[in-house]
Amino acid sequence: MNKGVIYGLGAYLMWGFFPIYFKLLQSVPAMEILGNRILWSFIFLAGLITLRREWTSLRGMALKPRTVLIYTLSSCLLAVNWLIYVWGVNSGYIVETSLGYFINPLLNVLLGVVFLREKLRPLQWVPIGLATLGVIYLTVNYGHLPWIALALAFSFGLYGLVKKTAPLGSLHGLTLETGILFLPAGIYLLLAASRFTGTSGGNSLPVSILLAGAGVITSVPLLMFGAAARRIDLSLMGILQYVAPTCQFLLGVLVYGEPFTRERLVGFSFIWLALIFFWAEGTLLQRKPKQAAATSG
Repeated sequence: MNKGVIYGLGAYLMWGFFPIYFKLLQSVPAMEILGNRILWSFIFLAGLITLRREWTSLRGMALKPRTVLIYTLSSCLLAVNWLIYVWGVNSGYIVETSLGYFINPLLNVLLGVVFLREKLRPLQWVPIGLATLGVIYLTVNYGHLPWIALALAFSFGLYGLVKKTAPLGSLHGLTLETGILFLPAGIYLLLAASRFTGTSGGNSLPVSILLAGAGVITSVPLLMFGAAARRIDLSLMGILQYVAPTCQFLLGVLVYGEPFTRERLVGFSFIWLALIFFWAEGTLLQRKPKQAAATSG
């Protein structure tokens, strides 16, 4: 199997099974999990940079004002995404978090139109419309917007948009992002411990190990994703990206027993149909030049 496929599949499978890991930390407040996730991610990534002896090159690129501004914005979006995801998982909304990542690819297309002035092919508006109908249907049946799903989709979509203008590679970029958040995260955890309002400082050894491990399980799939993106076609990455929300959805329904009513099935079906249409339209478009080339050859 292609190395890129292995890296990509590994990244998305890890993301897909994240709920199991964070459910083990259900006794810890979401803000403290976020703080530890940032803290230990930076320590892990800084160790990799040290082993690769790349601090000089990172400093040279990272200390430019434009770079600092871009990564400050992307780090804030990443922190919001991580916090909502952890809170959603540990509050019994795994199915809704999966919906956010089903919506995300379609939202990325829409963000490209709005911010990058990209033009959609006429048929690409169909899945956007179907997804919108799905969200509206779920909103009417919930009685409120599926805000967890939308917040995850928008925060990660905007994060990807900001990263399009980012000058650093995946390792250096993620190190800088977690480095920017390192001090605020450390201060929060110290305050939580000193005021005895959180669990920091009073965790059992297994929980403390899991909190430290959150840095590794956060960083590894992101690095694997970066390695995969350089090795395989974007279209294949597009197919693989549905592995994560599918795993999360199945975990929520089959393992953690979250309700999946008929109304939810209808709303999700709009989203799934939109994704199938989106994938099929793109695949057919890619095949046409190949078929034309084969015919002329």
